[in-house]
Amino acid sequence: MAIKRFLKLYVVVCMGILCFPLLGVINTTSGDEVTGSELVNLSVDQPLVAVNDVQHDWNSWSSVENASDVNPGSHNIVLASNTAESHAKAGAESASHQSEATGAVSAALEDFLELAKYGKAIHVMAMLMVGFGFLMVFVRRYGYGAVTATYIAVSIVIPYYMFLKRMGIFGEPAELKMDRLILAEFCAASILIATGAFLGRLKMSQYIIMALIFVPSYMLNEWIMLDNGMGIIPKGQLIDTGGSIVIHQFGAYFGLGVIVRMTTSEDFNKKIESDKISNQFSMLGSMVLWIFWPSFCAAPAEISRMPIAAVNTILSLCGATVATYIASTMIRKKIAIEDMANAALAGGVAIGSSCAHTTPQSSLILGVIAGVLSVIGFAIIQPRVQKALKGIDTCGVHNLHGMPGMLGGLAAIFIAENVVPGLQIKGVFITFIVAWITGLAAGTVVSLFGYRKDSYNDAVEFIVEEEHH
Repeated sequence: MAIKRFLKLYVVVCMGILCFPLLGVINTTSGDEVTGSELVNLSVDQPLVAVNDVQHDWNSWSSVENASDVNPGSHNIVLASNTAESHAKAGAESASHQSEATGAVSAALEDFLELAKYGKAIHVMAMLMVGFGFLMVFVRRYGYGAVTATYIAVSIVIPYYMFLKRMGIFGEPAELKMDRLILAEFCAASILIATGAFLGRLKMSQYIIMALIFVPSYMLNEWIMLDNGMGIIPKGQLIDTGGSIVIHQFGAYFGLGVIVRMTTSEDFNKKIESDKISNQFSMLGSMVLWIFWPSFCAAPAEISRMPIAAVNTILSLCGATVATYIASTMIRKKIAIEDMANAALAGGVAIGSSCAHTTPQSSLILGVIAGVLSVIGFAIIQPRVQKALKGIDTCGVHNLHGMPGMLGGLAAIFIAENVVPGLQIKGVFITFIVAWITGLAAGTVVSLFGYRKDSYNDAVEFIVEEEHH
């Protein structure tokens, strides 16, 4: 009998001990009243709520542990014996934990944004290496040279730009973050545009020299346009989110300045040959550019405007693609694959300036206009421009990037929000002058290292498989 009584007493004591934590939790949660404003902000402050919940649970379990040597009857006395000093201390600790949680959430959000920017940076890198690289292999016997020039230009320009940006030569020094990588990729895109003008007529070593000259030239114009360089254009006043002016127009007219010095009479009279296979690879590059162009335009936009920038870019590309097919058929009587590979991208070039500041309808219309303008450039304007400059524009960068870039910069006056017309016109004009002058200077310097003997031919510098047969 004594054993049975002992067992019953043991069971009762155990049940009482098990109830203590439950009573502590009930007391803790019942004292936390949630107001309407807290309910409204619950989703926003969820991490902080989670931290506070953990803290409350920890306090409840501590109360039980401190009272473990007291019988159940005196438990309520222990819980009620808190003084004003202990309440103040608890409030201070709670505020400290909330501050730490806020800092942790901010750091996590910043890391998340950097990760999101990394995704766009990789998209832009795909455009540089695969898109531009394959777009320029349409020259039948210069495929190796085109992709190797792309590799070299990108690999030199990105670290070179980031190094100069860190030194603060043009503007304030920038931290080594994803933003600076994306800006460096934009600079690389601009030199690849310029390279399209003189592609096939430079030695591979001269592409390196060209890259070393191009980056400071590009950064000078970027500084003037975007960072109030020389006090010409106030910072943030030029509408050029996706780089119609700073990237495309500058690269195109820099390249045209170079070809004035880097086109011999033999080059001028030599036909640039392409075939079905080289054109198919060029179309592959064009499709890669088309797919990732929305990321290119949206990357520098504000977070809240990134979705509309991407949508506007896609619509403008759609308009340019359809317009290219119609215009090519009407002007040439048949579809020219060169038009489809190039002019279809003109919408992405033109919408760059206003992609984050206009409507989808305006983007579609601008894309149609840019596509038609680009086809007219390839079919009608290019021969006249080359004759006037006495230089060959290998890839037709004036038609794809030059004219559509200027169109996009000026169109922002009519379709974008909060535009200062005088500044847009000034930006387009100054970019043209800076690009042309620096391009002429770069062509003059590079010409001092001689001219290529056999243009558009890989066999001059590469081991070509045909040589082994």
